[in-house]
Amino acid sequence: MTAQNSATPTATIAVQPTKPTEPTGVRRSDGAAARGATAVGGARSGTVLACLGVVTFSLTFPATAWGLESFGPWSFVALRSVLAAAVAGVFLLAGRVPLPGRELWAGLAVVAGGVVVGFPLLTTLALQTSTTSHAAVVVGLLPLTTAALSALRTGARPSRRFWVAAVAGAAVVLGFTLAQSGGALSAGDAYLFGALLVCAAGYTEGARLTRLLPGWQVIGWALVLCLPLTVAGSALGLAYEPVHLTGHGVAGLLWTAIGSTFLGLYVWYRGMAEIGAPRASQLQLAQPLLTLVWSVALLGERLSPAAPVAACAVLVCIAATQRVK
Repeated sequence: MTAQNSATPTATIAVQPTKPTEPTGVRRSDGAAARGATAVGGARSGTVLACLGVVTFSLTFPATAWGLESFGPWSFVALRSVLAAAVAGVFLLAGRVPLPGRELWAGLAVVAGGVVVGFPLLTTLALQTSTTSHAAVVVGLLPLTTAALSALRTGARPSRRFWVAAVAGAAVVLGFTLAQSGGALSAGDAYLFGALLVCAAGYTEGARLTRLLPGWQVIGWALVLCLPLTVAGSALGLAYEPVHLTGHGVAGLLWTAIGSTFLGLYVWYRGMAEIGAPRASQLQLAQPLLTLVWSVALLGERLSPAAPVAACAVLVCIAATQRVK
């Protein structure tokens, strides 16, 4: 009797803990599923936003070529920045966004110098002597340049396979530029390679700042920061460079100001914040190929056989850098 009585409560105790575990397990499963669905949704929206940024960027060179029909290079770059800053200012004021902390202004200055002033100015100067298709292939190294500067900035150490693919891509671009310029680099190519460096610096610093500010505020404040310089540049440019307004010229100015400079960078930084700089850079590999298509469709340029071949080769080389860690 003693053994039986002692066994009975033991069996009861063994059964009781199983009752609350089942619903608790279900709740955890539901929470994990919800978090997984949220992550997938965020990745999809970030990818879509980054893709929209790439499409807007791919139209920048053809739009710039149109804009140069009406404006000189200095006035064009300054005016597009002033217009973009005006749009950004409206959004910042409407949202009652407070000024960024003092510790963020140095980073914003790098973004401003890279993507607001440096890249637009250098590529505009290059397009006075280079075709948009040629410039598109050279700028195809931008994701690679961004990855290299990001590694230096963050201290990351990519693998040897990464750098082998990087050097191969650089060799393809250098060979293309030499072949297209008769065996020597032109002034336009010097502008383009400079544009790669300053834009990569702006992207790298912008990616860092998106951890602290929304992406649209990063580009918005960078544009506002440049406003005194760009207003003065607009006044001087319009005073010394001739202006011949055409439909193409005005359309090119408006697109580069509102499309490429503000909206494009807005969706790009927002997408980059959601999916990360490496995945966003991989999407940007399609940009040179898209620009080649626009240059034919909008400008009537005739591509040399080497241009699409070089663009595809660069695409393969840079894609290889994304497949290794």
